[in-house]
Amino acid sequence: MTDRPTDAPAPTTSSAAGLPDRVHALMPQVRADLEALTRIPSVSLDAFDQQHVAASAQAVAALLRAEGLDVDIVTEGGRPAVIGHVAGPEGAPTVTLYAHHDVQPPGDDADWDTPPFEPIEREGRLYGRGAADDKAGIMAHIAALRAHAGKLPVGVTVFVEGEEEIGSDSLPRILERHGARLAADAIVLADSQNWAIGTPALTTTLRGLVRVVVETHALDHGIHSGMFGGAVPDGITAMCRLLATLHDEHGNVAVPGLREDTAADLDFTEEQLRADSGLLEGVQTIGTGSLLDRLWAKPSLTVIGIDAPSVDRAANLLSPSCRAKVSMRIAPSESPRTAYEALRNHLEEHAPWGVKVSVALDDEGAGFAADAQGPVYDQARAAFADAWGTDPVDIGVGGSIPFVAAFAERFPDAAILVTGVEDPDTRAHGANESLHLGEFERVCLAEAALLARLGSLAGNEG
Repeated sequence: MTDRPTDAPAPTTSSAAGLPDRVHALMPQVRADLEALTRIPSVSLDAFDQQHVAASAQAVAALLRAEGLDVDIVTEGGRPAVIGHVAGPEGAPTVTLYAHHDVQPPGDDADWDTPPFEPIEREGRLYGRGAADDKAGIMAHIAALRAHAGKLPVGVTVFVEGEEEIGSDSLPRILERHGARLAADAIVLADSQNWAIGTPALTTTLRGLVRVVVETHALDHGIHSGMFGGAVPDGITAMCRLLATLHDEHGNVAVPGLREDTAADLDFTEEQLRADSGLLEGVQTIGTGSLLDRLWAKPSLTVIGIDAPSVDRAANLLSPSCRAKVSMRIAPSESPRTAYEALRNHLEEHAPWGVKVSVALDDEGAGFAADAQGPVYDQARAAFADAWGTDPVDIGVGGSIPFVAAFAERFPDAAILVTGVEDPDTRAHGANESLHLGEFERVCLAEAALLARLGSLAGNEG
């Protein structure tokens, strides 16, 4: 077990007295329960056995019932989600705690240093698929409940989704049919990251997402590349030229009409970016403007897949067509539909040599920008300071978490707090995903302190 953090002052409300000691004492069992969850390969993609996702939902439900919550498992046409609730003292606010129990596919086992679904500690980090994203988020919520030992200072609803990693398709139906059960004064969405080891963060902006499938059609059948090459275009070469129009010579997105926002002013160097990303020596960064503007606030475009013959199986052929998948991250304030139309128009207008181009929307998600002011946010920042002994920073995230915007739209009067257990070395979605155990204890303490502080807002000291 990791050493107990020693530099964090205790929260000041009476319900929070002794929280650091209680949380520290709880961590061995919290970790054991996290490891048990991590061993369940709850990959929500269709190609994987969905009985594991069902088993994961049942395991989460059992953990919540053990803490005295009334629990239901709901599906609404998608993967199983878990909703649990426990009432707080009369007049106390209600807090909804979100996490998700589904995980990304592990990928090639050969890329992992240890088996992906067998959690193993190395040098203070717990390795395993889902150990951080987002089963540690689940256990942070449960640790906060346990820290108050059946005497919660607020009402608590816990909502653990089962399909976040595949786009949360049934979330709108869940919010529509069960929204009254999820309504709260504050909603804690534990699926983000902290700025660095030792520096907590509130995520206040998220980029949105537009993903498209692009097809080029040049011929009605494949033909000999030697006999016709030089006069007849092919689908693959046309696709290469088309995709090359998406960026200017500096690597900025060249699609006109897209919005650009401004990121938080934090110290972030190119050396940090290279270390965090694994950028090879000699490879330049792309784009212009501050690094954080490029990562958090400006649009980006990435080709994430191409359907074409493999090198080992390629024939001397002019391919009649080609298909590519393009992922575009958009500014937090951008409309996904407006961005999609701009991208589609650009691709259609830049079709090389009159090649037929079609663009189909594959997925979209709105960004998020919080007005992170007011008493709930003040108490959240104070809770971070309680746990870390240092003030948190406000950050943006370049990735997209569309469910955050869905919650903000459904519950416009709630304070949305986007928190997380990850750090720059977590490698969520990749091989050797891991959780820093010392930071995890601070996350648990911060959430327990937050509940205490929110309870004090109503004059309730627990």
